[in-house]
Amino acid sequence: MGKPWRKLAMTAGSAALGMAAVLALPATAQAAPSAPCSERAAACIDLSANTSWLMDNGAVTYGGVPITSGMPGYETPPGSFQVTFKNIDHWSRAYDAPMPYSVFFTTSGIAFHEGSLSEQSHGCIHLSNAAAKTYFNALQPGEVVEVVP
Repeated sequence: MGKPWRKLAMTAGSAALGMAAVLALPATAQAAPSAPCSERAAACIDLSANTSWLMDNGAVTYGGVPITSGMPGYETPPGSFQVTFKNIDHWSRAYDAPMPYSVFFTTSGIAFHEGSLSEQSHGCIHLSNAAAKTYFNALQPGEVVEVVP
């Protein structure tokens, strides 16, 4: 069964859009690419598309949103992970940097968090402020995060 609270994570614009507006799209408009993750994923990251989504039973509930990921030498690892913990006001001692709205999903310290969308990270997934808040509120320890190359 889906998680009804996830439906609240939809953007106000998409909720207000309505079916009539969707049907009115011009024939040349293309649908946004779907998330390339399994039904188990609560969050999906497509590294090649620099995009992430929140999901519920295979259905996108938020996104795709733009991301940046690990720079050369600090690549974000592909695979299936679980959210380990969250920290709304985390500070990286390793890089002496703030990591607001951190949602950690690897044992090596990789997390979703608010960060630059123009600069790559040391392995983390940078999100805009709004997306970082949404991910922080939506994801819970134990939920699956899938990262595809």
